[in-house]
Amino acid sequence: MEQIDFLKQMYGKGRYGTVYRGILENEAIVVAVKVFNIQHPGLYKSFQAECEALRRVRHRCLVKIITCCSSINHQGQDFRALVFEFMVNRSLDRWIHSNFEGPNGQGALTLSQRLDIAVDIVDALDYLHNGCQPPVIHCDLKPSNILLNQDMRARVGDFGIAKVLDESTSKHPVKSNSFIGIRGSIGYIAPEYGDGLMVSTYGDVYILGITLIEMFTGRSPTDDMFRDGMSLRYFAAGALPDKVMEIADSNIWLHDGANNRNDATHITITKKCLSAIIQLGVLCSKQLPIEQLSMSDATAEMHAIRDSYSSTQQ
Repeated sequence: MEQIDFLKQMYGKGRYGTVYRGILENEAIVVAVKVFNIQHPGLYKSFQAECEALRRVRHRCLVKIITCCSSINHQGQDFRALVFEFMVNRSLDRWIHSNFEGPNGQGALTLSQRLDIAVDIVDALDYLHNGCQPPVIHCDLKPSNILLNQDMRARVGDFGIAKVLDESTSKHPVKSNSFIGIRGSIGYIAPEYGDGLMVSTYGDVYILGITLIEMFTGRSPTDDMFRDGMSLRYFAAGALPDKVMEIADSNIWLHDGANNRNDATHITITKKCLSAIIQLGVLCSKQLPIEQLSMSDATAEMHAIRDSYSSTQQ
């Protein structure tokens, strides 16, 4: 493997390891290096799952893997790492929840940027489900696993708990004969996984719905307000169709000039767009998988929403 110089800057941290900024010496290319935590009991399974999934996929909306490393370090311990393209604008989570300021000084995402990012996300999932044979289930989609490049376009990453469906596995949720463990992160776990159903494409569709709602409301499914039966999905569904503007992320308006904020036509267009997005998120995150949209339909609808809004901004 090509020599990598690690910089001291930690880029991010997840359940299975830490991501550092590094440089490929011979090519002087900045990369992200995910070093797996050898103390974590799920290290080998996660490393194997991520390698297996990434070996099968290649798409513009997925983080590009450059190389991998499996060796012994200078202390005689196992060393596992994956090297990815470096995403200069970091994670979507930072832009939604941390008032992150990118290299260009921008501190909030515009509505158009959010729509483009949402299109990238659905394109990535549609490819994994329908463009790969066998299909790949991500299982852990969330804003912190969605990275943004210098053009503010999204790349889905972190396949540490991804599942590659074999030919004998249905795309539809079926009862498992053995305990597989709940896959996903708190707030983003598909309800059927808690009921003992096997991993399916519908689980990713559910998580997509929650992620879309989060992107356009600025609220996390783990916020303190979501307790005692209230969830992000119910919060969003309750705002349809007339109160969507009340729950929308206020940062969306930061890039609107005074004229736009007071322009009735602009307000109507924005409300129509946000209503369509929230509706899509709610339809994707229905409790029963059989009632959810398919990934193909969700992708087509997301493209239609983005294109409709873009046509008004010419």
